[in-house]
Amino acid sequence: MNTAGAVLTRTKVQPQLDFNFKKKHVGILSGSFNPIHNGHLMIAQQVFEQLNLDKILFIPSKVPPHRGVSRYIPKVSVDDRINMIKYGIRDNPNFQLDMTDIDLGGVSYTYETIKRLKERNPNTEYYLIVGYDIVENLSKWSHIDELVKEVHFVGVCRKGYEKKSQYPIMWVNTPVIEISSTVIRQRVREGKSLKYYVPDDVAWYIKDKGIYKK
Repeated sequence: MNTAGAVLTRTKVQPQLDFNFKKKHVGILSGSFNPIHNGHLMIAQQVFEQLNLDKILFIPSKVPPHRGVSRYIPKVSVDDRINMIKYGIRDNPNFQLDMTDIDLGGVSYTYETIKRLKERNPNTEYYLIVGYDIVENLSKWSHIDELVKEVHFVGVCRKGYEKKSQYPIMWVNTPVIEISSTVIRQRVREGKSLKYYVPDDVAWYIKDKGIYKK
């Protein structure tokens, strides 16, 4: 073909957007963490391994909705609770502190937390870790019908409780660890050791700051 004098034009190829990015799968463990303890860490690690997640977010609440401002909970500062989480998870690269609830301020409603997380990370699937006692009371949660469409609920199984719920639950078996933040606060008031209840760095922080003594 004689192309002399012809104007050659190059076809412009439009870049194609790849909508098949690999989704991330991230677990969420939220609560007051007053203080964080070895039970929290064991549950988080078991869920991380059994569901093959990318990481676990520890999200401290500003004011838990089911408790409100209670005179029965020691007035520990948000900064102290955050620092204890940092000390508790710093040796595990799969655990991460997330400040969403603190940044939102006010009473911490899970629905608002998940909305904010998904706005920031639309390509992430979230797995909300809840205890057996929480599963039994999900019907009382704010916006629960919308929430179950936005997040996967992961129920932590304990001996003696049935694996049933009116809501979709992914059940995970975890070792039974009878540790609670209430027991830890009581042990501090009684001058007892926190060895094997909380990570050593958290125990040091509690002692150094004089938390829970009154």
